[in-house]
Amino acid sequence: MAAEHGRIALVTGANTGIGRLAAIALARAGFGVFLACRSRERALPVLAEIRAEVPGSCAEWLALDLEDFHSVRACAEAFLARDIPLHLLLNNAGIAGARGLTTSGFERMFGVNHLGHFLLTELLLPRLRASAPARIVVVASRAHRRVSGIDFAALRRPTSSLTGIPEYGVSKLANILHAAELGQRLAASGVSAFSLHPGVLDTEIWRTLPAPLRWLNSLRLAPASEGIGTILHCALHAEASDTGAYYSDGARSDPAPCARNTALAIELRDWSLAATGLG
Repeated sequence: MAAEHGRIALVTGANTGIGRLAAIALARAGFGVFLACRSRERALPVLAEIRAEVPGSCAEWLALDLEDFHSVRACAEAFLARDIPLHLLLNNAGIAGARGLTTSGFERMFGVNHLGHFLLTELLLPRLRASAPARIVVVASRAHRRVSGIDFAALRRPTSSLTGIPEYGVSKLANILHAAELGQRLAASGVSAFSLHPGVLDTEIWRTLPAPLRWLNSLRLAPASEGIGTILHCALHAEASDTGAYYSDGARSDPAPCARNTALAIELRDWSLAATGLG
């Protein structure tokens, strides 16, 4: 994939759900798209779909396991080695209802949903800056409203709740704080950052729930296709001057008060830098 193909996007979790739909929509909008996910086999049908819908489009797979910092670093290195610009980083992949620790030793949902993406973003940030105007879009959730803060000590222990819902909420709070901190830090750089709630959707984010619970959960969920609008708005249409903002239902929205805590956002950044070996 060469720079002459225009704008370049990297989408995590692009092999399924709203990540797949976003990758296809971005290809239609003229982006060359990198699908960053664990399974090449599961990415191949999406690559074929993109090439069929947008003849001549450029789409590639990058190996990425967000649970493993070594994999995250390898993914960033593989992209940077291509020596092409990066105009959009869509941090979409995630898990809910999962339990245990990541390969790198952190509470599993926080490790995947925030720390893996935090590390990937920091490693790609120089390329994003060099490609400005560029955007970072972080898929969060209204589930952040279920929690009131972050217990940093708990992030190094296995998931403690039976459902994983509190831990999921903390990871989504971290997503919003991360985007807000990026928005402030990068305000003069030409790189904008946004977070969003895509909707309460039936996607593979719930794949780790036991089958009976997943079936019950699906009864209240909307199709994945209903979540693409807010993602595309943030990726393509949101005002750059709104950098750091949170979006829901295609419009700017106020997150919970704890997600607007600047001191907590800075503390999270410092803690995340140390946790990922960057600090």
